[in-house]
Amino acid sequence: MPHRSLDSIDRKILATLQRDGRMSLADLAQQVGLSPSPCLRRVRMLEEAGVIARYVAMVDQQAVGLPVSVFVSIKLESQREEALTKFGKSIERWPEVLECYLMTGPRDYLLRVVVADLAAYERFLKQKLTRLTGIASIESSFALEQVKYTNSLPIE
Repeated sequence: MPHRSLDSIDRKILATLQRDGRMSLADLAQQVGLSPSPCLRRVRMLEEAGVIARYVAMVDQQAVGLPVSVFVSIKLESQREEALTKFGKSIERWPEVLECYLMTGPRDYLLRVVVADLAAYERFLKQKLTRLTGIASIESSFALEQVKYTNSLPIE
Protein backbone atom coordinates (compact mmCIF):
# COMPACT_ATOMS: atom_id res chain seq x y z
CA MET A 1 0.00 0.00 0.00
CA PRO A 2 1.65 3.20 -1.11
CA HIS A 3 0.75 5.66 1.67
CA ARG A 4 0.03 3.42 4.63
CA SER A 5 1.96 0.54 6.04
CA LEU A 6 0.36 -2.81 6.69
CA ASP A 7 -0.82 -3.29 10.26
CA SER A 8 -1.11 -6.62 12.05
CA ILE A 9 -4.73 -7.15 10.89
CA ASP A 10 -3.76 -6.53 7.25
CA ARG A 11 -0.94 -9.03 7.64
CA LYS A 12 -3.29 -11.61 9.16
CA ILE A 13 -5.74 -11.11 6.29
CA LEU A 14 -2.96 -11.59 3.72
CA ALA A 15 -1.49 -14.64 5.45
CA THR A 16 -4.93 -16.25 5.76
CA LEU A 17 -5.86 -15.57 2.13
CA GLN A 18 -2.52 -16.98 0.98
CA ARG A 19 -3.45 -20.25 2.67
CA ASP A 20 -7.01 -20.30 1.29
CA GLY A 21 -8.07 -17.63 -1.19
CA ARG A 22 -11.55 -19.14 -1.55
CA MET A 23 -12.61 -18.93 2.08
CA SER A 24 -15.80 -17.05 2.80
CA LEU A 25 -15.68 -13.50 4.08
CA ALA A 26 -17.35 -14.63 7.31
CA ASP A 27 -14.62 -17.25 7.90
CA LEU A 28 -11.87 -14.77 7.03
CA ALA A 29 -13.32 -12.15 9.38
CA GLN A 30 -13.56 -14.69 12.19
CA GLN A 31 -9.97 -15.86 11.72
CA VAL A 32 -8.56 -12.33 11.80
CA GLY A 33 -10.78 -11.08 14.63
CA LEU A 34 -13.02 -8.64 12.75
CA SER A 35 -16.67 -8.45 11.86
CA PRO A 36 -17.42 -9.02 8.14
CA SER A 37 -17.94 -5.36 7.11
CA PRO A 38 -14.58 -3.98 8.29
CA CYS A 39 -12.88 -7.13 7.03
CA LEU A 40 -14.38 -6.63 3.56
CA ARG A 41 -13.29 -2.96 3.59
CA ARG A 42 -9.72 -3.99 4.39
CA VAL A 43 -9.69 -6.69 1.70
CA ARG A 44 -10.98 -4.19 -0.88
CA MET A 45 -8.34 -1.64 0.16
CA LEU A 46 -5.62 -4.29 -0.18
CA GLU A 47 -6.95 -5.19 -3.64
CA GLU A 48 -7.22 -1.55 -4.78
CA ALA A 49 -3.70 -0.80 -3.55
CA GLY A 50 -2.35 -3.75 -5.52
CA VAL A 51 -1.17 -5.62 -2.43
CA ILE A 52 -3.54 -8.44 -3.40
CA ALA A 53 -2.68 -8.78 -7.07
CA ARG A 54 -5.09 -11.57 -8.03
CA TYR A 55 -6.73 -14.80 -6.91
CA VAL A 56 -5.67 -18.05 -8.57
CA ALA A 57 -6.05 -21.82 -8.30
CA MET A 58 -2.81 -23.68 -7.57
CA VAL A 59 -2.56 -26.56 -10.05
CA ASP A 60 -0.31 -29.55 -9.36
CA GLN A 61 2.12 -29.77 -12.28
CA GLN A 62 2.48 -33.56 -11.91
CA ALA A 63 -1.29 -34.06 -11.99
CA VAL A 64 -1.59 -32.24 -15.32
CA GLY A 65 1.27 -34.11 -16.97
CA LEU A 66 4.04 -31.50 -16.64
CA PRO A 67 6.38 -33.13 -14.12
CA VAL A 68 9.70 -31.77 -15.44
CA SER A 69 11.09 -28.46 -14.17
CA VAL A 70 14.13 -27.10 -15.96
CA PHE A 71 16.13 -24.12 -14.72
CA VAL A 72 17.70 -22.35 -17.68
CA SER A 73 20.52 -19.81 -17.37
CA ILE A 74 20.80 -17.43 -20.30
CA LYS A 75 23.74 -15.22 -21.21
CA LEU A 76 22.99 -12.57 -23.82
CA GLU A 77 25.52 -11.24 -26.32
CA SER A 78 24.70 -7.71 -25.17
CA GLN A 79 23.28 -6.31 -21.96
CA ARG A 80 22.00 -3.14 -23.58
CA GLU A 81 18.49 -2.13 -22.62
CA GLU A 82 17.12 -2.92 -26.08
CA ALA A 83 18.49 -6.48 -25.94
CA LEU A 84 17.09 -7.07 -22.45
CA THR A 85 13.67 -5.73 -23.46
CA LYS A 86 13.57 -7.82 -26.63
CA PHE A 87 14.45 -10.98 -24.73
CA GLY A 88 11.87 -10.28 -22.02
CA LYS A 89 9.08 -9.70 -24.54
CA SER A 90 9.87 -12.99 -26.29
CA ILE A 91 9.84 -14.95 -23.04
CA GLU A 92 6.49 -13.47 -21.95
CA ARG A 93 4.73 -15.23 -24.85
CA TRP A 94 5.84 -18.75 -23.96
CA PRO A 95 3.56 -20.67 -21.57
CA GLU A 96 6.32 -23.18 -20.71
CA VAL A 97 8.23 -20.39 -18.93
CA LEU A 98 6.64 -19.99 -15.51
CA GLU A 99 9.25 -17.64 -14.10
CA CYS A 100 11.92 -15.41 -15.60
CA TYR A 101 14.36 -13.28 -13.63
CA LEU A 102 16.91 -10.71 -14.76
CA MET A 103 19.98 -11.64 -12.71
CA THR A 104 23.25 -10.24 -11.48
CA GLY A 105 26.38 -12.33 -11.86
CA PRO A 106 27.69 -14.34 -14.80
CA ARG A 107 24.27 -15.00 -16.40
CA ASP A 108 21.69 -12.48 -17.49
CA TYR A 109 18.47 -14.46 -17.00
CA LEU A 110 17.24 -17.43 -15.01
CA LEU A 111 14.11 -19.18 -16.27
CA ARG A 112 11.96 -21.89 -14.78
CA VAL A 113 10.52 -23.97 -17.60
CA VAL A 114 7.92 -26.71 -17.09
CA VAL A 115 7.45 -29.50 -19.63
CA ALA A 116 6.09 -33.04 -19.91
CA ASP A 117 9.39 -34.78 -20.64
CA LEU A 118 12.88 -34.47 -22.08
CA ALA A 119 11.56 -34.53 -25.66
CA ALA A 120 9.23 -31.63 -24.90
CA TYR A 121 12.13 -29.63 -23.48
CA GLU A 122 14.21 -30.39 -26.56
CA ARG A 123 11.36 -29.06 -28.75
CA PHE A 124 11.09 -25.93 -26.58
CA LEU A 125 14.84 -25.40 -26.83
CA LYS A 126 15.08 -25.96 -30.59
CA GLN A 127 11.83 -24.34 -31.72
CA LYS A 128 11.78 -21.36 -29.39
CA LEU A 129 14.78 -20.52 -27.26
CA THR A 130 17.60 -21.13 -29.75
CA ARG A 131 15.73 -19.21 -32.43
CA LEU A 132 16.04 -15.96 -30.50
CA THR A 133 18.79 -13.69 -31.73
CA GLY A 134 21.24 -12.25 -29.26
CA ILE A 135 21.74 -15.29 -27.01
CA ALA A 136 25.39 -16.10 -26.30
CA SER A 137 24.83 -19.23 -24.20
CA ILE A 138 22.16 -21.44 -22.67
CA GLU A 139 22.71 -23.75 -19.69
CA SER A 140 19.95 -26.12 -18.59
CA SER A 141 19.66 -27.82 -15.19
CA PHE A 142 16.95 -30.39 -14.54
CA ALA A 143 15.32 -30.50 -11.11
CA LEU A 144 15.47 -34.00 -9.65
CA GLU A 145 13.15 -33.35 -6.71
CA GLN A 146 11.09 -30.43 -5.49
CA VAL A 147 12.09 -30.07 -1.85
CA LYS A 148 9.96 -26.98 -1.16
CA TYR A 149 7.55 -24.91 -3.15
CA THR A 150 5.38 -22.09 -1.93
CA ASN A 151 3.92 -18.93 -3.32
CA SER A 152 3.04 -17.63 0.14
CA LEU A 153 5.12 -14.69 1.30
CA PRO A 154 6.31 -14.70 4.96
CA ILE A 155 4.29 -11.67 6.00
CA GLU A 156 2.77 -12.63 9.36
